[in-house]
Amino acid sequence: MAEKSAHILVATVIALIALGITMLLSTSVFVENEAKDIYFDVKRQVVWIGLGFVICAIVAMIDYRFWQRSASVWLGIGCLLLVLCFVPGVGEYRNGAHRWINGRSIGLGSLRLQPSELAKLAVLFVVAGWLTRHVARVSEFGKGFAWPLVITAIPVSLIAIEVDLGSTALICAMVMLLMYVAGTRLLYLGGSGIAALGALALAVKLVPNRMERVLVFLHPEEHTTDLGMQAWRGMLAFGSGGATGLGLGNGREKLMYLPYAHTDFIFPMVGEELGLVGTLLVVFAFVLIIVSGMLIATHAPDRFGKLLGFGLVCIVVLQAMINIGVTTVLLPNKGLPLPFVSYGGSNLLLCLISIGILLNIYRQGREPAEAAKLAMPRGRMTPRV
Repeated sequence: MAEKSAHILVATVIALIALGITMLLSTSVFVENEAKDIYFDVKRQVVWIGLGFVICAIVAMIDYRFWQRSASVWLGIGCLLLVLCFVPGVGEYRNGAHRWINGRSIGLGSLRLQPSELAKLAVLFVVAGWLTRHVARVSEFGKGFAWPLVITAIPVSLIAIEVDLGSTALICAMVMLLMYVAGTRLLYLGGSGIAALGALALAVKLVPNRMERVLVFLHPEEHTTDLGMQAWRGMLAFGSGGATGLGLGNGREKLMYLPYAHTDFIFPMVGEELGLVGTLLVVFAFVLIIVSGMLIATHAPDRFGKLLGFGLVCIVVLQAMINIGVTTVLLPNKGLPLPFVSYGGSNLLLCLISIGILLNIYRQGREPAEAAKLAMPRGRMTPRV
């Protein structure tokens, strides 16, 4: 299966993107937009998909070690863009958060960029490179634990004050898992995990709308007409879909009942129109991404490739787990889209870039194996007696 891992990965991603466009055709026609075109979001997403595939192909041809050499540059660019989110006229304030850069301010028209997506990759490049360079001292408190956290703290702090606790939690979880597989002592990671939970609880308490989200999560049935409407209507969508669904295009919650049905809450629409079968297939697709991605990372030719591949899989799959957890009311609302399926350009580009880097790791890992096969003598050797 290791030899077919790249094929499985690509086929799975294409299937998820096809599902995303199909569900976007079904849901976005009921969403108001500035162009007064019912297919406006679909057309824009197709453009993002085309651009994403081109960038994915280019990245797949770039030696993945390039990202180790240029990691500090990407981290600097990411932090600069995160700061620009707070600059009047450049950053865009929406839904109580400073997460976006207005495309018009940088010549991109009506497009919006979310710098936290680039920051996820930049943090991964830097931390994976650090843990590779200091492999002999990774079990030490300073080199193997404290410094990776210090590096991570700068962009994570900027993302947290945007306010984007979902991306903050995702990056922290990815870094912790990366340090664990790299050999950082579990004692340090356990202590920091407890401290992170305490900091998250404090942030939730101090930020009013986050505390409200937690209360809605704990008692969704008491908030069906205000902040809990999204979670409640999502559960109704799953329930009405049953095992086989109402049929593609026949969902009712998208008719202005379920907010953001084509973005963060597209998974309940899959459940309503395609039923339990459809949702399980989506979950199975992400399981395939885990298996194929981990096989690629395992067969990488060096330590940086292994850590980078593992981190890329974490970025995509952890986000999927959080989105599915939120839409099934297993987690408080975090505002993270479902990779490859939800509407949105910045996250789609991040995920396709991640796939492109994984494909390059696959190529780099496969070439030495093929060279070794060619170097082996053909025919059966006769043992000496």
